[in-house]
Amino acid sequence: MANIPRFSLFRNDKHFKYSTDVLRKLLSTKKNDVSPKDDISDVPVLNNGKPSKSGRRVYAWGVAETGALGIHTHRLKREMKTLAQFYHHPKRLHFSHLYKVNDIACGYGFTVYSVDPDLEKGQHKVFGSGLNTDSQIGYHAVRAGHPLALLLNPAPINIPLKSIKTRVKGLAAGRAHLLVHTDDGVFSLGNNAYGQCGRPIIENENYSGSRIVHKIVNLPADEIRSVACGQDHSMFITEKGSVYACGWNADGQTGQNNYESNWEPKLVTGDVVGEDIVKLSCAGDCVLALNRKGEVFGWGNSEYGQLCKDSLQLATSKHLLFTRDLGKIIDVAAGGSFCMALNEHGQVFVWGFGILGKGPKAQKSMTPTEIPPILFGRNEFQPDSKVNQVACGLHHFMAVTNKGDLYSWGHNRGGCLGLGHDKDQFFPMKVAVGASVAKVSCGVDHTVVVCSSF
Repeated sequence: MANIPRFSLFRNDKHFKYSTDVLRKLLSTKKNDVSPKDDISDVPVLNNGKPSKSGRRVYAWGVAETGALGIHTHRLKREMKTLAQFYHHPKRLHFSHLYKVNDIACGYGFTVYSVDPDLEKGQHKVFGSGLNTDSQIGYHAVRAGHPLALLLNPAPINIPLKSIKTRVKGLAAGRAHLLVHTDDGVFSLGNNAYGQCGRPIIENENYSGSRIVHKIVNLPADEIRSVACGQDHSMFITEKGSVYACGWNADGQTGQNNYESNWEPKLVTGDVVGEDIVKLSCAGDCVLALNRKGEVFGWGNSEYGQLCKDSLQLATSKHLLFTRDLGKIIDVAAGGSFCMALNEHGQVFVWGFGILGKGPKAQKSMTPTEIPPILFGRNEFQPDSKVNQVACGLHHFMAVTNKGDLYSWGHNRGGCLGLGHDKDQFFPMKVAVGASVAKVSCGVDHTVVVCSSF
């Protein structure tokens, strides 16, 4: 066989001259001028365009072994011998490639999504993943008589909607129950031990493998504007701004001037009566309400001075006068032992007990204190950057800016802060999501966000 010349790096190689000649040609930097005879219109123009803002992305992080993150794909099954227990950084959901996700809600170890239906795959508009011990994300069984208590991937939830045109307007999730708000009414699923699903309590009812999807019919005549869940109670805002509640009431969290649990939604009493309430927030048993004028009200648990200093509980709603000097409030969030408020200027205020975001020594505040705006990215290079949305779980905080950036702080259970580690965070820290965050929802130990491209 004839010898085939090889490229070589050694000068004593007999083919060195051949190699260097070829390399000179390959590495030549000489450029050919465009002939003036060439028509510029013949030169191809590549237009790659801009990223589509309409493309929704969903990211999740925190405790994964419950299935709440919904990211256990077939590829992961092949690559991993065991399912990861935690994800300390944002993971993009393959599910959001298949459906356009409109809304999200995080419960205790489960997540629910409302989507635009894909008629080729079915008419389902609501999906869920995670813990399903009380059928809070519907009935699912691999075979008859063997209901699944845990779903690792988002699966469709069969809601008896009137037609394909029925719109899902909102979702809310509690410890083990779910509310689905549609323009055909409000549906409830899951645990009803305290009447939180808006139906009569059945003693010793078995919720595992339940097929019950209840349409709440005891709501007021005027249309429901939005829904919200605490740990084991449910709340409803009407189009007129009135608030109704049902469920667990040991701390007065249904706001009906008593401490008795009730399955039938009833009007919240006290200072919110006659107000146009636009937002409710409750991750545990302390409730914050916001009216259209930017005033804050509260009821329920106040063990850490979240609502008042002279009582551990409020069984009726109270105007929180200590928030009047904060300016017009545009968003509120209530955690397990702390509260947060955001005013129209993007200033964030926190109070109560916990890792409040002002350092390791500032874990209790009886009055609202501001977190410096510089911690949310406002500086001489971004003077117009400000927070426009806040949320929290039982133990951690989230804030979204008008730039689409996400900041987190608080207890980092299972990596729910998304910062790449499992240590608690005492100041707001930017989360590396890689997309513009539009909405955030917090569970007890996981977080999910809906995003668009930057």
